[in-house]
Amino acid sequence: MIRLRLYTTLGCHLCEQLEALLATLCDAPHRLERVEISDDDALVERYGVRIPVLVDEAGQELDRGMQPERLAAWLAERGWLNEMAWQALQRQLSGEMVSETARGEAKGAALRGGRRYLG
Repeated sequence: MIRLRLYTTLGCHLCEQLEALLATLCDAPHRLERVEISDDDALVERYGVRIPVLVDEAGQELDRGMQPERLAAWLAERGWLNEMAWQALQRQLSGEMVSETARGEAKGAALRGGRRYLG
């Protein structure tokens, strides 16, 4: 079983995205240790604007792992990528991009109060 550490903070929706992607794309049994950065000034200084940051047992860090391509590449480097799940996710993401482009919407955009927010 591989052990991973996730530097996070309470209510981090990007961290939740990374965890969901990790559950989908990681082909190896793993244990995820969540480290709350707000409890430690040094961790806030190091990771505050970079979270979520995923770290393997060798200390290799991945920031912006909530981006599927980045997480897939990081997992593939270690031999932990579920290739079939990654291909399915790529098909799903490309289908979403096509439909949003056809509607003239940016991916992840939400309309609130007449303003478009990227999300």
